[in-house]
Amino acid sequence: MTSARKPVGRVRFVGTGPGDPGLLTKRALDAIREADRVYYDRSLPQSLVEAAKEINGDDAKLKLIESSPSDQGKLMAAAAREGENIARLIVGDAYPNRLAKAEIKAASAEQARFEVIPGMSHAQAVAVYAGMPPGEIRTVIDIDDIASVEPLVIADAIKRGSLTVTADVSDLSSLRDILLAGGVSGETAVAVTGDATGETEYTTTSSVDTFVEAALGYAGQVVLTIGPGVDDRHELAWWEGRPLYGWKVLIPRTKEQAGVMSERLRAYGAIPCEVPTIAVEPPRTPAQMERAIKGLVDGRYAWIVFTSQNSVKAIWEKFKEHGLDARAFGGLRIACIGEATANAVREFGIEPELLPTGQQSSEGLLEVFPPHDPILDMVGRVLLPRADIATETLVQGLSERGWEVDDVTAYRTVRASPPAADIRDAIKSGGFDAVLFTSSSTVRNLVGIAGKPHQRTVVACIGPATSDTATEFGLRVDAKPENASVPDLIEALAEYATELKQRLAEGPIKTRRGQKVQGPTALRFR
Repeated sequence: MTSARKPVGRVRFVGTGPGDPGLLTKRALDAIREADRVYYDRSLPQSLVEAAKEINGDDAKLKLIESSPSDQGKLMAAAAREGENIARLIVGDAYPNRLAKAEIKAASAEQARFEVIPGMSHAQAVAVYAGMPPGEIRTVIDIDDIASVEPLVIADAIKRGSLTVTADVSDLSSLRDILLAGGVSGETAVAVTGDATGETEYTTTSSVDTFVEAALGYAGQVVLTIGPGVDDRHELAWWEGRPLYGWKVLIPRTKEQAGVMSERLRAYGAIPCEVPTIAVEPPRTPAQMERAIKGLVDGRYAWIVFTSQNSVKAIWEKFKEHGLDARAFGGLRIACIGEATANAVREFGIEPELLPTGQQSSEGLLEVFPPHDPILDMVGRVLLPRADIATETLVQGLSERGWEVDDVTAYRTVRASPPAADIRDAIKSGGFDAVLFTSSSTVRNLVGIAGKPHQRTVVACIGPATSDTATEFGLRVDAKPENASVPDLIEALAEYATELKQRLAEGPIKTRRGQKVQGPTALRFR
């Protein structure tokens, strides 16, 4: 009887694209997810490293390469023979990368089973993201060795159309000399793009004579677009033209709560930073909630009013403890203070009966809440599960409409621990371009654990109560949506940023001290 043969693993050389994790192909995602080990080198952008950790789910599997290409290829081949699946992450595409090709050859020589998964190159990405399409004829050159570049080859490529060159910033002076030696006019348009598709992608437009100076401050690999394609940038660029592009936005919420906000902010071009200011804990004593759950089952209430996603979560956790499900809501009407809370209810297969038609706030809900009719409403009691520090607006308003209200503490909000020192310093010194407040408690707690945001930080508040609290703490509220929802809050901030950019385009902006400032710094001043 022969023993079962151990399956042989594979080495997958994964082109990850230029930096935006959203450009990873499905095959790349599968390779990372299925890998027993994920190798990467120092050139891989941190955004892709973090994405790989999330996709694979095991941080320990990610290994930084310290070996030579030959040794690394042999190491991965040996691991594959032992049955491991390896994902080797490569910036951009694999084959233009000299070191990656050396690793592939070494793995092949060891007779490893390997695959090469293509990825978008820096040149392709810049053409799309920075708005410089290649035209009918485009030549792409990836410079590994500047000394091997032929001036006449480059000059001929520019005569026939656009030229895209991927090079290290340390080679730009030599590249300029090569262009001029090949007979390229010093006035030929050149665009230099750094951190292609990244959160800080930046493109400068200059000429062959001046692009080295224009690229001061860039680091690592850059992409040069030379020739006719540069002229299209002003009309076609979109990545850097998003309303919040490059803005560092502080979100004082827990990671769980801030996830949707962060994703939406990234779509607008912002760089979100999540700082927990509130921790949610159960009530100190469970008696109130126990009575409330019993009252729901016994038909004690005509309405339940949810004022937050946390209150929905607290009720459902109690339901689970008692073996209850959505049927316990039979005959009960449900009101929600806004769409975000309503969506949390809908996740459990229930459609709320009542939401504000205007402002999504306590006042907005009270405007549409029906008064108690002693004849039609056999039950005249409302359950209001909420935080321990909630305002009395709803209780008072419902009571004025003839309802008896059981105001129950469903959860407690406590102040979180202070953030790291560098975050605190950035908050107080103006290191954040904007801060988004989604409740009065986020205002109070952020100030309590980290101090007041700098006066040049744009303050956006989700609703009137939050705005009032911010004003009480001496903050200037710059943006506030008509409807109290996260999407509307971010849209209000985006509109404010667009207005600032328009003002900047019209001329210098005056600070409160009467100083005139121009350039990106001016966006920090009102």
